[in-house]
Amino acid sequence: MDTATGLTFRDATDADVDVLVALIESAYRGDSSRAGWTTEADLLEGQRTDPEGVLAVIKAPDSRLLAVEQAGRVVACCQLEHRGDHAYFGMFAVSPALQGAGLGKAVMAEAERRCRETWGVTEMRMTVISVREDLIAWYERRGYRRTGKTSPFPYGDERFGIPRRADLEFELLVKTLA
Repeated sequence: MDTATGLTFRDATDADVDVLVALIESAYRGDSSRAGWTTEADLLEGQRTDPEGVLAVIKAPDSRLLAVEQAGRVVACCQLEHRGDHAYFGMFAVSPALQGAGLGKAVMAEAERRCRETWGVTEMRMTVISVREDLIAWYERRGYRRTGKTSPFPYGDERFGIPRRADLEFELLVKTLA
């Protein structure tokens, strides 16, 4: 446990799948997501992930889904994947009721530390929907930089949600890990 934050970080297991799906959905979709500032409800409808997607991250080689607990309850999570000379950061969710209090910042710092120490990588990468200016600005304050490199949103694949606009794409953000 991190005594400064009261958080416990651990690798998620199969038993965590339902709790993690509910957390991720609550942070990004539907009315519950509007309690926090990370909602994508105005951009996308439908699901953000599903049990199969979460389990795939847990089971994948060179990947882990970090579950973050506070007072015995899962309150945040993130995917960490070793990709050669860098790590990928994804599936990041913080309980909407706890957003804005520094929890996300603490989770990112621990994720970056683990990637440096476990895999020896010097760079973290992530993709963010490019129109999410507020979220990108939050990452920039944490040392990530926009690359201008984009990849298409998977229109037509409802596993990733149902777009409410036609201009969605992902932008690659990168941070050098000291």
